[in-house]
Order: sequence, then C-alpha cells, then structure tokens
Amino acid sequence: MTNDAKDHESKLIEHPSYDELMQKLDKAEQESSQHWERILRMQADHENFKRRVERDRAEDANRVLKDFAIELLPIVDSLELSIAAEPGNEGVKLTLKMFYTAMEKFGIKQVNPVGEIFSPEYQQAISMQVDPAVEPGHVISVLQKGYTLNNRLLRPALVVVAKEKE
Repeated sequence: MTNDAKDHESKLIEHPSYDELMQKLDKAEQESSQHWERILRMQADHENFKRRVERDRAEDANRVLKDFAIELLPIVDSLELSIAAEPGNEGVKLTLKMFYTAMEKFGIKQVNPVGEIFSPEYQQAISMQVDPAVEPGHVISVLQKGYTLNNRLLRPALVVVAKEKE
C-alpha cells in the first residue's frame, strides 16, 4: 500500500468519539441559542426605534401645528373685533367662518365659557363683579376667547367671573 492509501485508510478509521460529538453538538446549540437571542434583541431594538421615531414625528407635527395655531389666534381675534365693530360686514363673517372650519379640522376648538362655572384649567379670571343675573363662580363675560388643540390648552379664555354681594 502506498502512503496516500494508508493516510486515507487511517482517516476513515479515525472517527470522533460519541462524547466529542456531543460536546461539539452542545457547543453548536449554545452558539445557535446565543445568536437567536441576539437576533431577538436586535429585532426588539429595531421595533422600539421605529416606535420612538413615530412618536417623535407626531410630537414634532403637534409642536408645529401648535406654533402655527398660536400665530393664527390674533388674526381670528382681529376678525372677531372687526365683526363686533361692523356687524354687517358679510365678507369678514365668511372669512371668520372659514377660519373656524379650518381650525376645527385640525383639532383647534374655542373656549367660550359664557354662563359656565369658572374653570381655572381653561380660563383666566381678569376680574370679578357682582351680577344678580349670574350665579357666583360663573363666567359673566369673555374678554378674549381661549383655544385648545386636541384638548390641550393653547390659550386660556380671559373672563370676568360673578361674585357674591359684599
């Protein structure tokens, strides 16, 4: 027999023992398990990252909308004052109505609490007056309407509140 044939024959005869195979299998299973756990962690990290990005986008959009709405409020106030000064101006009334519709479409709502119980959460009391026609603690008049954006306060309503006789 040649040397090559002997080497080949000895390689065929040399098999790892059962214990060695089991050790290799155990090691492979551990490595596989570690890789699988790593994949699961990476997948969870990716999902958390996606949720964080979506939340940040939504917060940015809300912040931009809030800033824009705050800039529009003085324009609405001016249109309302214009109508109060000249009630017959239909063009201004229509423009204001369009503003209200657009604002509601984006979740901006008025706080106009005439006759309601004073709520410091959405209103700021400018003064208190005695008014026999209005119960104490209720809003007599609104000096400036307030606004909310998706139920969060943009600007409190400036109000006059009824008080008891002294």
